[in-house]
Amino acid sequence: MDRASDIVMTTSKQKVVSQVFHLGKNGKVGAARDLPVLEQFLYAICREGATPEAADKAFDGLQKRFFDWNEIRVSSAREIADAIEEFVPDAENRGQRLINFLQEVFESTFSFDLESMQKKGLKQAAKQLARYQAASDFAVAWVIQKSLGGHAIPVDAPSLRVLRRLGVLEEGQNDGEAQRASLEHQVPKAKGAEFVDLISVLADEHCWDPDPACPACPLGKVCPTGIETKLAAVSTGHKKPR
Repeated sequence: MDRASDIVMTTSKQKVVSQVFHLGKNGKVGAARDLPVLEQFLYAICREGATPEAADKAFDGLQKRFFDWNEIRVSSAREIADAIEEFVPDAENRGQRLINFLQEVFESTFSFDLESMQKKGLKQAAKQLARYQAASDFAVAWVIQKSLGGHAIPVDAPSLRVLRRLGVLEEGQNDGEAQRASLEHQVPKAKGAEFVDLISVLADEHCWDPDPACPACPLGKVCPTGIETKLAAVSTGHKKPR
């Protein structure tokens, strides 16, 4: 790709990102939760693949159903799923991840406190978080963004689908670290959390898999997939009968 084409593509991506933030004016996302490191990781497990509203309900459901984090640690995945499956998909697998994480933290610290990570550098903290069995790229980036003051954009499967359809991420770009680096270059640090939530809402309300609601999508005019879908519909509508 020559420099001129690269500039055009970058400008186009920035335009799309700007349009994403316009969605925030419609009150699509609420205030971020200020949680300790350990709770932020637990919340990330609820949040991955779910909307902000659904994750809030699942996290609140855990706190209402169980006395404390230790009770969750010694519960079964099925018991935890009963508290959250109304709100998020794959509830039993999430429940097992919550148990695994709490068990590892307890075995290493004999407590449920990871605030010491605040004193570590971002790279060291990220490596430590990634070692947990329940960790994912999304969960690690989420904690870095929310609790450790780093510029990280957590990307789950629904968000990846939206960002590829919007052309913000390349279709063949499968390396998680490269994807985040690209997004972190395009999205200002101060707006990272809002961007993540808006993309999740867009995935839930319009950008479905496999049949996105492109005609109703507020980004349909700047989304390559939406434009392609519209052109295909127009072409089909004007096709001469045999």
